[in-house]
Amino acid sequence: MTGLGTQAGLVALPYQVYVITRSPALTGLLGLVELVPLVTASLFAGALADRFDRRKLLLACQVALVAVASGLAVAAFAGRPPVWLLYALAGAAAGSSAVERVTRASIVPNVVGRNQLRAALSFTFGMYQVAMVAGPALGGVLIAQLGIGAAYTTDAVSCLGMVAAASAMSAQRPAGGAHEPFVRSIRSGLGFVRRSQALVGSFAIDLAAMTFGMPRALFPVLSLTLYHAGASGTGFLFASVSAGATVAALTTGWLEHARWLGRVVLGAVTIWGLAIAAAGTVSAIVPAAILFALAGAADSVSAVCRSTISQTLTPDSVRGRMSSVFSLVVASGPRLGDVEAGAVASAATPRFSVASGGLACVASVGIVAALFPALARYDGRTARPIEPAARAALREAA
Repeated sequence: MTGLGTQAGLVALPYQVYVITRSPALTGLLGLVELVPLVTASLFAGALADRFDRRKLLLACQVALVAVASGLAVAAFAGRPPVWLLYALAGAAAGSSAVERVTRASIVPNVVGRNQLRAALSFTFGMYQVAMVAGPALGGVLIAQLGIGAAYTTDAVSCLGMVAAASAMSAQRPAGGAHEPFVRSIRSGLGFVRRSQALVGSFAIDLAAMTFGMPRALFPVLSLTLYHAGASGTGFLFASVSAGATVAALTTGWLEHARWLGRVVLGAVTIWGLAIAAAGTVSAIVPAAILFALAGAADSVSAVCRSTISQTLTPDSVRGRMSSVFSLVVASGPRLGDVEAGAVASAATPRFSVASGGLACVASVGIVAALFPALARYDGRTARPIEPAARAALREAA
């Protein structure tokens, strides 16, 4: 329910900015306003999660999100808020969400057994995708029926539910938490990630897949100019990716028995790229949505496997800082994809942008596999946290 409320709020914010300004440029500026605190907070979040009780950190983030959503609701009910205030609250929400995401990812491996990790990660990712499908629809209905303030209020109330859940958790102190100076702690965490080829390879392939193969910025263009399906078609395309990802995430029981997870990642990203490329060749929205759903399903399999690899190889003392890098990759990839897709579409056509991006994604699989062979060699049966490498990285960075 928390995710549903958050997604409803995310729909309301750009809608409100556009209604006030009638400027697509100022509406798009929200992304840049959110990106800066997101990147900064993600880096610091890892060091915080490896230094302090993660339960308290998660609780503080949720309280901050309640405060931001409440501020947006009050401003909406009061009338026409200044745009700078919406930008400021959007930045605060992005920063708080970044810390919350890193902290939550650091907690998961400690609350389930090793043999349950893949199932827990699959369930977590699946619930997130359910929220991605239903949340925007809920936000649209709330705005249409009750106004923008109702969407923000729903967000605040749902975050209160997470406050209650975090309050009921036991302490989540990191094992052997970081004690060196704060900036050095961040550097040592980055050093740990850099020294693991399997980790870097899993991050690199996701960044390539999202940069070249995520044409979400073109969904409105495709819907309006190619499929002639209007605004509802735009939402349909967004939902199709998440719907495919949801089904795959909730049916990944077979991954419990998969051994070569790195190879599964390489195969899943290949399927993602081929499905995106094929979507660029069709001229009707239904087959396009089916192909985007197939791509979403492949991305879901890749995400669960990559999360399992990263969480398995990382000792708890560095898990927060590793999760911050993971969060940075996940958050920045789609935004880079927006730039790539828009630039190619402007230089050529939207159809060419989608198809060429998918093929570039497929090509990147071979490049990443060649540069980071440890990813394909990852063996789920023998993989263990790389404590010696972590300690070496911490000593060298210090």
